[in-house]
Parts: sequence; structure tokens; C-alpha cells
Amino acid sequence: MPAALSQNKTSEITFFDSHAASMAYDVFTPDTNEHIIDIVARLFDLGPGARVADLGCGSGVFTDRLRRRGYACTGVDLSPKLVRIARENFPGIEFIEGDIEHLPFADGSFDGVLLAGVLHHLPHRAQCAAEIKRILRPGGRFVAFDPNRFNPFMYLYRDRTSPLYSSVGVTENERPIIAREMAGAFAATGFKVGTEYHSGLKYRYLASSAVRWLLPAYNLVDGAIFAPAFMAPLRAFVFTYGEKPKEPA
Repeated sequence: MPAALSQNKTSEITFFDSHAASMAYDVFTPDTNEHIIDIVARLFDLGPGARVADLGCGSGVFTDRLRRRGYACTGVDLSPKLVRIARENFPGIEFIEGDIEHLPFADGSFDGVLLAGVLHHLPHRAQCAAEIKRILRPGGRFVAFDPNRFNPFMYLYRDRTSPLYSSVGVTENERPIIAREMAGAFAATGFKVGTEYHSGLKYRYLASSAVRWLLPAYNLVDGAIFAPAFMAPLRAFVFTYGEKPKEPA
């Protein structure tokens, strides 16, 4: 893998370990967290008791919400401190340290995989896509959501080519994604892939204190401007989902 496309694992661990002491790591409102899991559960289309891996689980908020939906959950994160917090907050769930490009699971271990705001931290996604395919059973599904580079707000604030780019609260690895590129990475691995676009996901926290006061206005405007169907490709978040091919009968 070319060095320019490699993720700096050390910087990721350092960044997220430094955020582990603060619940500000969980940036969405509770209602939005629930809405995200509504979308994920619909795209999963898995029955109760399905085994689900929450990769890049952070402090375990989404893992716990998946558990409440009846899934048997395992959370995985690169940050030891975030894994410790997740274990303390949700002792009934298995949380382990791990790298989503080199997962410690047997082939076909899971029915579903969630990647919540993770893939935009990976400059190169082929290895991660291959690992997800490996750990899913035939017919298993993944769902990922990430910031959309074509959303004006995400581009202006979080894309390094923007004149208004802010590096506050981001790692050196992350970039907003382009939906077709994300879908292509998983399709190339053999998944049947789909894409949805969503806005109206409300933030409760923003790392930059200089613009944090704008959050109420952003939450209102983002949900309104991009609501029409023709605006869908410009919505703030891309949900990429797919199914591993079933074995031949």
C-alpha cells in the first residue's frame, strides 16, 4: 500500500485517547443517535438475535442502542481509553481493542457490521472492505455513515481544500467522503452496494469553540435546505450499505 494512502494508526490512537476523558466525544443529540440507529436497523434488515459488530465503536453509545434493538453486539475500537469507557458504561456488552483493517475474528462471525463515522478516517478502504466481507456470513450486511464531501457545510468546514477548513477536532487522516468512491470500494470487493443520503442529524457539540455558537442555526438550516428529494446528493451524511453475496445453492 502506498505510504500516502496509509492511515497513521498512532495518531488516531493518540487523538481518540485524548478525547476519551470527555463525553463531548459523542457529538450527536440523543434523539439523533436514535434516529441513526433507526436508519441502520432498516438497512440491516436483520432479525432479533443477529450478531452485530460495531467497528470504531468509540464510547459504545451506538453499540448499546443496537443491543437495545435485540442484536448480540460486539464493539471494537482502536483507542484503549475509549474501549475502557465503553466497558465501564455498558458492562453487559463485549468491547475489545482492534484495528478494522486487521480484525481478530474468524471468517463468517457476524450477521451485520456497523461503521459509524469511521471510513472517512481511512485514506484507503480496500483492506477494510475485505475484512468486513471476511467476517460477515454469506448474506450478511454492513452499514456505514460518513460526512459527505458534496455537502456545502461539510466541505467548507472539514475539507482540506476549503479556504474555511478547520483542523480543530479532527485527525490528520480524516476527509469527507465521495459517495461513489465509497460504494465503489465495497462493490470491488464483491458486495451488492447501495447509498442513501441524510441530513437533519443534529449535533450537540462541535470541537471548535469559535463556531460552536452556530450549531442551533446549522441544525435548523441543514434539516430544511436539503429536505427536497432533488437535494439528496448534497445532504450532510452518506449512508453506504451492502450485502455479502450468498453462497451458491
